[in-house]
Amino acid sequence: MLTLESATRRFSERFATSAQLTTEGREVIPGGYSRTSFNFGPHAVFVEGGDGAYIDTVDGHRLLDLNNNFTVNILGHGNQAISEALIAAIPSGTSFGNPVAEEAALARILIDRVASIDMVQFSCSASESVMSAIRVARAFTGRTLIAKFEGGYHGFTDPVSVSAHPHGGEEYGSDSKPRPVADSEGIPDAVVEHVVMLTQNDEAGTERILREHADDLACVIVELESGAGGHVVLRKGFVQMLRRVTAELGILLVIDETMTLRASFHGMQNTYGIDADITVMGKIIGGGLPLGAIGGRADVMGLLADGRVPISGTHHGHRLALIAGIACMTALDEAAYDRLNTMAGRILSEVGEWTAARRSPFTIFGSGYSSLAYAYCVEAGMTVETQRDHWRNVDAEKTQTFSLELANRGFFPVARGEFSLSLAMTDDDVTSYIETVKDIITDLEA
Repeated sequence: MLTLESATRRFSERFATSAQLTTEGREVIPGGYSRTSFNFGPHAVFVEGGDGAYIDTVDGHRLLDLNNNFTVNILGHGNQAISEALIAAIPSGTSFGNPVAEEAALARILIDRVASIDMVQFSCSASESVMSAIRVARAFTGRTLIAKFEGGYHGFTDPVSVSAHPHGGEEYGSDSKPRPVADSEGIPDAVVEHVVMLTQNDEAGTERILREHADDLACVIVELESGAGGHVVLRKGFVQMLRRVTAELGILLVIDETMTLRASFHGMQNTYGIDADITVMGKIIGGGLPLGAIGGRADVMGLLADGRVPISGTHHGHRLALIAGIACMTALDEAAYDRLNTMAGRILSEVGEWTAARRSPFTIFGSGYSSLAYAYCVEAGMTVETQRDHWRNVDAEKTQTFSLELANRGFFPVARGEFSLSLAMTDDDVTSYIETVKDIITDLEA
């Protein structure tokens, strides 16, 4: 019988060297490694290399990578175009205290793709770019409050580390009036008090709350398809209402496309038929190297040019990240997006139809046009439209068991059920994943 206990035991045996490295790492690094999001059951899986769609672990196993560094490596590992571009650049220097031409080149690529973007500024990560977006929005509007959605993850900084991973309880308030709760110790109450909470897909409630706080709200930040805090796809009518009301009230709409830029050649906002005031980008735009950016309307971004909002960092606009980003984004043409979404659509339809036919509690959630989706154990026929649906309906233990067992059988997803595809994957890889998912679910139901 497949249980969390049996899956964990096999995982620990299969990845014993990773367990040992975790133990040794704890002597010098809190937790054993610097990214706690690597946790996968009892410990992380250590990697010594990658090739195409696969990673090679220190334990001697080759796994089909369905994590891809949390959606970053959209071209797969060791991509030739990115590697050649970096190798050619390194002999002439890696880091300068001067601007480089590649910065404007990558900015133009992003501007050409996302209709709402007139200008771009780069940072080292999407987390930094979220901080920039919030500061710019406050300066532009002269207001101090920000609004975000329960379960919306926008990095680890204080203003957005509020109700990003809610788990239920009276402290989160009622369905109609959610309250902000700090995700971590060390976040001052004064920071939390500057955050207004919203509920995904609640049109009436969201509009009411926005109007109540209109005079003080600088911006609303939103993922159109949420990720780390729990997977929710926003309804088109809800998003269009959000755009209409924020525009009416003079509240800037910040769309976090850190993960969803992989969903559409023109950004996920294009699929909803809306334009953001500010767009946050990261992950794929650096081609596997650390890079974040904000892009937006010329009048809003102008605050960064005239010195009213000075934002600058030592490695902002880092040459190697820009070079890798140009190579990656150039390879991501419309045909590439079509292929990614075709693979994702096949997984969603084939697994979805199979689980529905047998009334299985497992469901694959995704928008249908994103190469990013999630496998969760929920009651058959249940939809997940808000973060609260997660804490009330998702069986976390069975979802974790499912993810551990994928690793045991040659795949590497994210422990929370997320998987993201890469262009290096083949149709056979997709078939293998689909058949393995069916086998694991059958064993769980036995």
